[in-house]
Amino acid sequence: MKKICTGVIALSLLASGVCAAEPVELRMSWWGGNSRHQATLSAIKAFEQKYPDIRVRAEYTGWDGHLARLTTQMASGTEPDVMQTNWPWLPIFSKNGEGYYDLFKLKETLDLSQYQQKDLLSTTVNGKLNGLPISVNAPVFFYNDVTWKKAGIAYPKTWDELFAAGKIFSQKLGEKYYPYAMVDQDVILLLNSYMVQKYALSMFSPEGKFNWNDEQWAEAFSFVKRLADEHIVPRPKIMSSYGKGNLYEMKPWIAGEWGGTYTWNISIRMYINNLTPPAKLVLGDYVTEPGAKEAGIYFKTAQMFSVAKSTRHPKEAAMLINFLLNDPQAVTALGLERGIPLSKVAEKQLTDNGTIDPNDPVVAGLRQAQSLPTTVVATPWIEDLQIVDLFAAVREKMDHGTLTPAQAAVEFRQQAERIMRRLTR
Repeated sequence: MKKICTGVIALSLLASGVCAAEPVELRMSWWGGNSRHQATLSAIKAFEQKYPDIRVRAEYTGWDGHLARLTTQMASGTEPDVMQTNWPWLPIFSKNGEGYYDLFKLKETLDLSQYQQKDLLSTTVNGKLNGLPISVNAPVFFYNDVTWKKAGIAYPKTWDELFAAGKIFSQKLGEKYYPYAMVDQDVILLLNSYMVQKYALSMFSPEGKFNWNDEQWAEAFSFVKRLADEHIVPRPKIMSSYGKGNLYEMKPWIAGEWGGTYTWNISIRMYINNLTPPAKLVLGDYVTEPGAKEAGIYFKTAQMFSVAKSTRHPKEAAMLINFLLNDPQAVTALGLERGIPLSKVAEKQLTDNGTIDPNDPVVAGLRQAQSLPTTVVATPWIEDLQIVDLFAAVREKMDHGTLTPAQAAVEFRQQAERIMRRLTR
């Protein structure tokens, strides 16, 4: 915050060496559901009360469209001072580490001692700290207990049991009922887990090369087709009929017609909040191929707080981030809205006050994932928006019957390799 002296009064102030603080306005953006919005707004209010010379203008949205909006802002240099960012976006916005402000330059303001070195390394590009990691994240299986009780079957533990559930749901509950509902990105992650369990190979190498051979790709898309054909998840055309909104805001989810999902543990509270009582969302076993030595869970840094490289107020931006991640008031306000904090002081506070409850689905989901054998390292390529969009388009063609799984595999691989050449050059 700069000091300013204006007008006649300033003459006497200057004589005493005292000046008024110049107000600073920061812009901060994030995505999420309403509970995250309200928690973050509460934390920002506490920050402004502690630092009355800093005002924060909140810019928040749902997930859908957030990346497109931020891409436009980044291209025009109009991005917010502080941004909630996604780990897979690093190759998009900061391939050489220059896309965001280097937070190592703000270490006098940011308490980096609260983080393990490996966590900071996950968001460091070419020696520049592009964001402070907030938490780690993993996709797991969650179930609407009321819907599955009506179906009269146990939550699946194996892939055979998962596929058997589709027929039972349609016969006992009707064609509108499905064991699961997933967006395309979640389907890709589910597919990756299935293939890793079978072959100990993820879709991408860390360098952005495909690991699967032609036969494995054909098997992968046969798996995807089975999800629709065997009534495990709604077909793409059914999902598209509900528009581009969030899955957890769609009527079938709220009504319990979609009986579960495979998604990030950090996001599950938004799904829980939209269930119709008395239904509860409970964690199931991680579906596993018998004899698999790898669970294929896609662990990653969940989110980051980054600072715009062009910000005029880097110190104040760092003050805001440090407050949100480490200050007791903010830690209380935010709770587990962004997952179990990586900040040591925040995790201790939430553990001591009972917020980190082992029975909480957010906590239980992560702890389950951490307990399973996983050595395959996550790469950001599987979440790249172009790859996800291509996967969705090819999946839709299979759904319409214009591509067989083998043909879909060839089309996806050829086009994805062109995308990857552009992303990694």
